[in-house]
Amino acid sequence: MAKYIHSMIRVLDEARSVEFYDRCFGLKVAERLDFDKFTLVYLSNGESETELELTVNKGRTEPYDLGDGYGHVAFSVDDVDALHARLEADGLVPRKLVDFAPGGDVIARFFFIEDPDGYEIEVLQRGGRYR
Repeated sequence: MAKYIHSMIRVLDEARSVEFYDRCFGLKVAERLDFDKFTLVYLSNGESETELELTVNKGRTEPYDLGDGYGHVAFSVDDVDALHARLEADGLVPRKLVDFAPGGDVIARFFFIEDPDGYEIEVLQRGGRYR
């Protein structure tokens, strides 16, 4: 059986990205590996063993083209309303809260926010299949 351990995204500014993921989701640097041409930064918190790997390619100055294949990363939280309000107060511009109810019953409450490099992040109220 395979175990899912991390997702990787490329970022331009290590400090800006580390600060964003800490402020929004409490992800801290678990390990930082520095190489000649790039740096790998692994972020995690006590909620999950899964990590987010930031790859910082040294000398890169142009934003990455995210293309049309990337979807989003998702986090579940205990209180999506409180986090949304905090992020708004911090000036981080989360999108509107959505009650997703395709059949009439709400199956998910969520919002999206972009990280500093334009990656989409879905933030879901913890519950149901979104534990």
